[in-house]
Amino acid sequence: MTRPGRTRARRPSAGVRCLILTAVAAALAVALVTAPSEAAHTTPRTGFEAAAGARWTTPGEERSLLAAADRHSGRVGVDRIGTTGQGRPLRLVRIGGGRPAALTVLLVCSQHGDEPAGREACLTTIRDLAYATDPATLAFLSRTEILVLPTANPDGLAAGTRGNADGLDVNRDHIALRTAEARALAAVIRDRTPEVIEDLHEYSATPPYYDRDLYALWPRNLNADERVHDASERLVERYVRPAVLDAGFSSGRYGVWTDPLTGGPLKQTAGDGQERILRNTTALKHAVGLLVESRADALSEAERADPAVGRRRRVRSQRAALTALFSYADEERDRIRAATERSRAAGFADRGPVFLGGADNEAAGPEEILDPPPCGYRLTAERYAGARDELALHGVTSRPDGDGVYVTLRQSARRLIPLLLDRRATYHLTNGQPDTAC
Repeated sequence: MTRPGRTRARRPSAGVRCLILTAVAAALAVALVTAPSEAAHTTPRTGFEAAAGARWTTPGEERSLLAAADRHSGRVGVDRIGTTGQGRPLRLVRIGGGRPAALTVLLVCSQHGDEPAGREACLTTIRDLAYATDPATLAFLSRTEILVLPTANPDGLAAGTRGNADGLDVNRDHIALRTAEARALAAVIRDRTPEVIEDLHEYSATPPYYDRDLYALWPRNLNADERVHDASERLVERYVRPAVLDAGFSSGRYGVWTDPLTGGPLKQTAGDGQERILRNTTALKHAVGLLVESRADALSEAERADPAVGRRRRVRSQRAALTALFSYADEERDRIRAATERSRAAGFADRGPVFLGGADNEAAGPEEILDPPPCGYRLTAERYAGARDELALHGVTSRPDGDGVYVTLRQSARRLIPLLLDRRATYHLTNGQPDTAC
């Protein structure tokens, strides 16, 4: 399912598959607590750990854990970056990043409030990194800044719903930015410019065609810079999926049903290139990215008899993916930085088409290709007023033009701008007037 003309990433060698056995990975792979009666830890535990998976960590327990990590370590900071519709805080945790040229990794945990396993994996990862003392992990954190949004949808978490307090799907809002949750995240991506972004989710299985322990996928949007796309696919196929397999879990490509007898693909039911989903938005904003989805359904009689068993399995699979992500970020930081820097600079060259549809495994139709695209878009004062804040959150710049503004494509957000302003784009913010007099 690679783009035409590209070489598919090969199954990694045994040496690559054992990356999770490095010192950094070993420090991160702290086992989940299996019984609440075990001896008390010197480091704080999540509510999930204390209950051995019988329940999820409460917001109050999360707040206490983050406060303890912040007090314990000078390499940890916790900031309030927004407020939900029901008044709950959106918190961003920063860990490490001691060097000016540190690589920045962003974890977005549980955008859907009824998918809590990713949040638990993020909370224990924050704790483990905050309290780590081994030299390998400290060296990793000195050259890597880890940003974590542990609860990306607090109102949905409280209600046990996929959407936020207004019933909106936050993961379908990364273009329109109607939700407080998506707006806060957009500001983080604009201001912190992370080079790598992981989006943690869960899914409901459809046995026997779609029932792996953990699925993963890279950005498929055709506007992704080629190097960012390839680095993202490499992250999934050479690091995350092999590490998940080595940890004892099954894995596949998100959205692809497979034949239970041959293992071959049958059809794709999800995982397209639509730009409003965070997995794709990350690449449009020049970050290497991936989506992970752990299986929420019970896998065995043991899990059906005791849901805590399944919950622990779900969190462990998410942890395996995070461990692989950190190995990738540490071992391939030069490749990552080269890809993201090229992506940010490419817009100023103002070359190549912009795609309003399609994906890396599905060609765009002729009506979905702007080739050449406009030089820019003119917005009336009224239209600009209605989209000004969203354009700013997307990092799009403009200049005065008569009674309105002119948005040139010759900027870093070149391949994003038509998706925001062209009336033919599916999720556009407003109708701009294309300027073709280049």
